[in-house]
Amino acid sequence: MIVPTDRFSATASEPAIAAEPRRLAAIDLGSNSFHLLVANYQDDRLQVVARLGEKVQLAAGLDEEGVLREDAMTRALDCLARFAPFLEGIARRDLRVVGTNALRDARNSQELIERAEALLGTRIEIIAGREEARLIYLGAAHAVAEDGRRLIVDIGGGSTEFIIGEHFEPLALESLRMGCVTFTRRFFGGGELSEKRMRRAELAALSELANIRRPYQRLGWSDPVGSSGTIKAAAAVIAAAGKGPEGVITRKGLADLRKRLLKCKRLDKVAMDGLKEDRASVFPAGIAILGAIFEAFDLEQMRYADGALREGVLYDMVGRHSPEDSRLKTLAGLARNYRVDSRQAEHVATTSLALCAQVREAWALDDDEVRFLDWGSRLHEIGQAISHSQFHRHGAYLLEHSDLAGFSRPEQRLLAFLVRAHRRKFPLKEWQALPASERHSHARLARLLRLAVLINHSRPEQPPGVPRLAADGEALHLTLATEEDPALLLNDLEQEVDYQAAAGFTLTLSRD
Repeated sequence: MIVPTDRFSATASEPAIAAEPRRLAAIDLGSNSFHLLVANYQDDRLQVVARLGEKVQLAAGLDEEGVLREDAMTRALDCLARFAPFLEGIARRDLRVVGTNALRDARNSQELIERAEALLGTRIEIIAGREEARLIYLGAAHAVAEDGRRLIVDIGGGSTEFIIGEHFEPLALESLRMGCVTFTRRFFGGGELSEKRMRRAELAALSELANIRRPYQRLGWSDPVGSSGTIKAAAAVIAAAGKGPEGVITRKGLADLRKRLLKCKRLDKVAMDGLKEDRASVFPAGIAILGAIFEAFDLEQMRYADGALREGVLYDMVGRHSPEDSRLKTLAGLARNYRVDSRQAEHVATTSLALCAQVREAWALDDDEVRFLDWGSRLHEIGQAISHSQFHRHGAYLLEHSDLAGFSRPEQRLLAFLVRAHRRKFPLKEWQALPASERHSHARLARLLRLAVLINHSRPEQPPGVPRLAADGEALHLTLATEEDPALLLNDLEQEVDYQAAAGFTLTLSRD
């Protein structure tokens, strides 16, 4: 059976739309630069209030073992401390902080995240490469605001994103592991700038592009557009040299720029009109990647659009917790593709939310937590598409490792944990591997889902009655109605008491 899209709700209770402009803020923790964007949203438009950016070069702070050094973390935290005053008065639901390639790669990224969350007082989310690409497209498409199929390219510090789309809908998304900071370390170590090193960087980029070149060319586009620092700088340098119109990179202008860079011979000697000093050292690597993109896709020109990840985050935030939430479409697609039993999913979701309502105040569960309990309930059987045996493990793997549009890695991790923990022994190993800040709430949601699944174990035709549930600290007490014949349910619940006790939780049972 198929779960229709409208089965996935944005939230149990949403605030009314405010008449006044909505103040939004996004922070992009990029591999090269950190960016802050604060804007008012009204009448489907963003009006920028503050825009800040600093070269932190987080990716340059990764050692050979993939560990972020303390000096890189200090640069990052110092930058965020300067951003923090601009966030005062902005509601939590209107602020989003996202991390990209360097934080995806760093083995100790959680250490920086926890320190940064303490500084900013809000959650930080690492997003996957294709989710980064989707958000970049959303930002760039709003900046271009024109019809037609376009190719969007964004060269970052640690990765480069490629998107083909029409209007505000992406048709193809890809994130490749090449960026101006990582390529600088890899091909221009020691600071030498030569034809041999430049060509090695270009060939490495061409190798990365080989996997997407033909499918992208088959899909086609009429308008190549670039966003973010490297492409903005390239357009500015070419225009300053009189080699092309402002905001446009031509093939001839790019070739001329490459020659001028090679004449510098060393990274610390790179200086050109239109190029900011703090970008100079990573600029040749960025141009090598850009040159490979022109070569692979046979481009004659590319124009720059002033809209990227942070703008995309803001536009995506506007649609969150509403029927336009991109995550709802993703969840409905999962349920459809993996043929989730819609009636059982609905019953379990209804029961879990009814149980939640009884302990929500005692456990101080917020709207986001309730929302994810609902979504996890509706997808708890997704793994049955692979095998009934250990289907909770299969489902958790699918949710954690799939590219889920609209979801950050922590959000996918929560969905995966709920599905993994919904039956059998409570997964202590996986639970203890979660960041300390997530364990408390994740365990509470999982315990509610476990009870909802047991109450619906017989897969009834009609929604079952919901027992009374009370919370005293972490202890739960479930009271069953006397008029029911709960032999099977009691047997399941007695086993559940033992499962929860083995995990250190208290569950007690009684009957009216």
